[in-house]
Amino acid sequence: HRDLHSFPTRRSSDLGLAQAHIIVLDALLKLRQICCHPTLLNTPAAQKVTESAKLHYLTDELLPQLLDEGRRILLFSQFTSMLALIEAHLEKHHIPFLKLTGQTKDRASLAKQFQSGEVPIFLISLKAGGTGLNLTAADTVIHYDPWWNPAAEAQATDRAYRIGQDKPVFVHKLLCQDTVEQRIHQMQQQKARSEEHTSELQSPNT
Repeated sequence: HRDLHSFPTRRSSDLGLAQAHIIVLDALLKLRQICCHPTLLNTPAAQKVTESAKLHYLTDELLPQLLDEGRRILLFSQFTSMLALIEAHLEKHHIPFLKLTGQTKDRASLAKQFQSGEVPIFLISLKAGGTGLNLTAADTVIHYDPWWNPAAEAQATDRAYRIGQDKPVFVHKLLCQDTVEQRIHQMQQQKARSEEHTSELQSPNT
């Protein structure tokens, strides 16, 4: 005699774990969005928040300094809604910029404009601009928010480290202290060290 009741019970357990996984990921996403700017949450309470410490630092301290130094800047974010907030600030202060997201049709034209020196800032969504672009006119890369996978960030940074780059490139990672962003950064560093150690173990003795 087979206990048929065990099958739906096990399936329910699996579904419960999957649902819990989704809930945790959603909570982590919300925590990351709050670090970028509370309004990214798109809730009535969040929409009432007008200030963001990170956006304030970017727009009132970091960008003015870099622009005064004549820097050419690639600014990456995973959230197109965050890029829109940064875009609004740049427009308000009449700072020329370009923007590339998944909705952009002519990537090559934007890259050519940036390479020609027409504009100092290129806003890029991490997923849309992480590969396939040669932007050696840049000498500064800003990661507005950290990504779980350090390889994705590295690929984005490499847009400025292509063949033809003849100047040093400075990379800024903006992290909110004592938040999930610091934890993500710590995990990135641990993963990088682990991969480096694995590579050393696999490399033949010389």
